[in-house]
Amino acid sequence: MAIATVNPATGETEKTFEPHSAAEVERRLALAAAAFQTLKGTTFAQRGEWMRAAADLLDADLEPLAEILTREMGKPIGAARAEVKKCAKGMQFYAEHAEGFLADEPLADPSAVGASRAVARYQPLGVVLAVMPWNYPLWQVVRFAAPALMAGNTGVLKHASNVPQSALYLDSLYTRGGFPEGSFITLLIGSAEVAAVIEDPRVRAVTLTGSEPAGRSVASTAAAQVKKSVLELGGSDPFIVMPSADLGAAISTAVDARTVNNGQSCISAKRFLVHDAVYDEFLAGFTAAMSALRMGDPLDEQTQVGPIATAGGRAELAELVEDARAKGADILVGGTVPDGPGWFYPPTVVTGVTGEMRLHLEETFGPVATVYRVRDADEAIALANVTDFGLSSSVWTTDAAERDRFEREIEAGAVFVNGMTISYPELPFGGIKNSGFGRELAAAGIREFCNLKTVWEK
Repeated sequence: MAIATVNPATGETEKTFEPHSAAEVERRLALAAAAFQTLKGTTFAQRGEWMRAAADLLDADLEPLAEILTREMGKPIGAARAEVKKCAKGMQFYAEHAEGFLADEPLADPSAVGASRAVARYQPLGVVLAVMPWNYPLWQVVRFAAPALMAGNTGVLKHASNVPQSALYLDSLYTRGGFPEGSFITLLIGSAEVAAVIEDPRVRAVTLTGSEPAGRSVASTAAAQVKKSVLELGGSDPFIVMPSADLGAAISTAVDARTVNNGQSCISAKRFLVHDAVYDEFLAGFTAAMSALRMGDPLDEQTQVGPIATAGGRAELAELVEDARAKGADILVGGTVPDGPGWFYPPTVVTGVTGEMRLHLEETFGPVATVYRVRDADEAIALANVTDFGLSSSVWTTDAAERDRFEREIEAGAVFVNGMTISYPELPFGGIKNSGFGRELAAAGIREFCNLKTVWEK
């Protein structure tokens, strides 16, 4: 895949970039390793000052940066602005809380282990490689970079090849904020070159957000080198609606949850499991709202759904829908690739999905919703857990017993009750099963790339 900005709304290549040479990759890795020796000796207060300055730069660059995101991967311009603002907020969060998250923790009664003092101490590991996707070109990176840098690590970014301008903006952001040169750098390289970077002895850990195959490849390479890895992979998140739910709120949130970022979000709701008692009303409201969404130029302020980010992504999405159609599913809304330039795919609602259809278990990375009728909580939980993924989930009920049961029994990294799954700097984020392992964000995220050192004093 060429390293290039190809506008998904037009299909036109707007800018191409030369990959970094082997010599340049070496130079940049050496910079990152040298920067770690400096950064690990700085204080939280100093790093916090630099992080806040970088966040201020994001805020100052809001409009041109938002346009870059839209032109590179097609998200509506309003959503692009929101992503930039979220990144600045996340950076400010870690500037404020990193020291507390990584403070020494007293262990059990020291006398019980023959000591006068016993504490757990968090210390940075070194250079950490981040392999990141295109769907949130800034946020996916910042939610790793902000805690990593605040912990005293340095970061190396291998970004998706279709968002090079976003990657190069991040390459200079933290240095512009005051961090030592090399504290965070971008490598313009292809996927085939990632393994060699992981194997480099200066790289001590790796984090990846992306597809399951990519995660397996990166994790296996890291494991062979006895290096820590954190994976955030795909999701096929359930959205369960029970009879006691506020149906109006559930319907409007369901539309947002399926079409956020043009439906290209790992944690967006994809499978809607609706109790028989409210199924017909939910389906009528949901299909009407999905069909009313405005699809078009993502730079138009009125657009609600933009294009799929890549031609291949749209083709795969269309294949999933066509497979379901051929095997007897009902396509109630959308389901047809539109004529014209760009890689648009309309908001689509599919019912009658059965186990032999690919849509039943595979992740749909686009605005395609599958709606199932369920008899009770037992069936909802069984259907929610049938997939190999386990990233997040959303449950709509006002029944306390149902709420507690769903929170216990749904196999996922998160359960959101009466709300849409969203990543917040304050909350741990990650999945189980084939959705990956490890956590980002909150205290858990900053501790992933630290050495938990036991300190025992006589």
